[in-house]
Amino acid sequence: MALITRMTDEDVHRRRWQLLALTSVGAFMGPLDSSIVNVAMPVIGQDLGLSFTAAVWVSAAFLLTTAVLLIPAGRLADHHGRVRYYLLGIAVFTVASLLCSLSTVGVWLIGARILQGAGAAFMGATSAAIVTAVFPPSERGRALGINVMAVYIGLTVGPPLGGFIADSVGWRWIFLINLPIGALVLLWGWLMLPRSERVPGPRLDVLGSVLLGGFLVALLVPLTFSVEWGWASPRTLGLLVVSATCLVAFVVVERRVATPILNLDLLLKNRLFAAANTAALLNYMALYGITLLTAIFLQLVQGRSASLTGWLLLSMPLLMAVLSPFSGRLSDRIGSRVLATGGMVAIAAGMALLALMSEAAPLWYVAACFAVVGLGMAAFSAPNTSAVMGSVRRDQLSQASAFLSTMRTAGQALSVALLGGVAASQLGALGGRLLLSHGVRGGDVAARAVDAYARGYTYAMLFGAAIAVIGAAVSLTRGSRASTGSAERQ
Repeated sequence: MALITRMTDEDVHRRRWQLLALTSVGAFMGPLDSSIVNVAMPVIGQDLGLSFTAAVWVSAAFLLTTAVLLIPAGRLADHHGRVRYYLLGIAVFTVASLLCSLSTVGVWLIGARILQGAGAAFMGATSAAIVTAVFPPSERGRALGINVMAVYIGLTVGPPLGGFIADSVGWRWIFLINLPIGALVLLWGWLMLPRSERVPGPRLDVLGSVLLGGFLVALLVPLTFSVEWGWASPRTLGLLVVSATCLVAFVVVERRVATPILNLDLLLKNRLFAAANTAALLNYMALYGITLLTAIFLQLVQGRSASLTGWLLLSMPLLMAVLSPFSGRLSDRIGSRVLATGGMVAIAAGMALLALMSEAAPLWYVAACFAVVGLGMAAFSAPNTSAVMGSVRRDQLSQASAFLSTMRTAGQALSVALLGGVAASQLGALGGRLLLSHGVRGGDVAARAVDAYARGYTYAMLFGAAIAVIGAAVSLTRGSRASTGSAERQ
């Protein structure tokens, strides 16, 4: 620690590119882990005997925890030291990865994924902030661009890497590869990162954070377990009531506290901000769950290997990574509304094409469908982000960024739960238990479960396409200028 305290501002400036590399590793690890697990889920499910619902929660638990903790983690880091919480996030994520690799039952794996999501929240909340603090304005945009690129690389590398590892050395190594990376980053960060001082600040909105978490958890659980419990069961209805109560209480609390975790006034008084954030939520709700569901379809309905599945799913994140910078530049010229709306339409079209996929669909068809979705995502993401950030005053940028990040992550968790719930609706309780544990190699009952999943997959893709159409309508009809008087062209 002494090495950290002796670093001067000149030392920090001289080592800024090394610091960028260090924080970019953290920006890479979270997205890598979220994408690498989806492709390997059929293999994991067969090994641990997971039901389809449990498999959905292996993914949803990570995303849900990240969504709930992202803003509180950022607030804590701002006031108690970003470096401390960045290294804490790396440590928690690494330990959780070890626990994931040692899992013997589904509950253990889901619990470890919750812990992983907590670590990812602290990494995500601090990585870009550290980069912003150590780079001068003249280099900051370039540095943040590299940091964001690390996120896209993680999303791109995840599917083929996850498939290769699952087929070659076993799914547990998907989590074990995080151990040497995490240990190296911890040591490197301990020696390299400048320690930030504690800064007095407003009290954390603990109640608001708890209510937001309660709303999402109580909503996602019945969405995914309704097939086993029934929509009219006391558990399902009770949790939906709890979710609605938490949402109402959250709105009341956020309107009254001095430092809310989400500034709801931005939604109520800024039409462009509200519409662009709603579009972002719908965007991720529509498409994020398709990777998990398609990976299961390809491996258990079509009988593909995990390795081939990973390569087939690569087209979507690859196009997102390559084309997003160009769509951002284009939106600066023609405005963001046309591109964002067109992107959502492309996503809807790609998902509708996926709904037509049969057991005999050729490989090129799968890759082409994902390419269409990736093209749509690239057209939507940067322009919509520009609309959000350009709709607020400069002193509201941090609040706007936090709000948008929460919408994205909450949308991801809701997508896995909603699309997974629609797919599961055709399985029934028995089919959900047999699908992953037996798959294409099972008996007659398991074969019927596979056929039922194929139908459920079709309905899930159509449901996602419908959400994307709604998102396109929201993007198209949003205001062209914020009510607060943004100077940005939207």
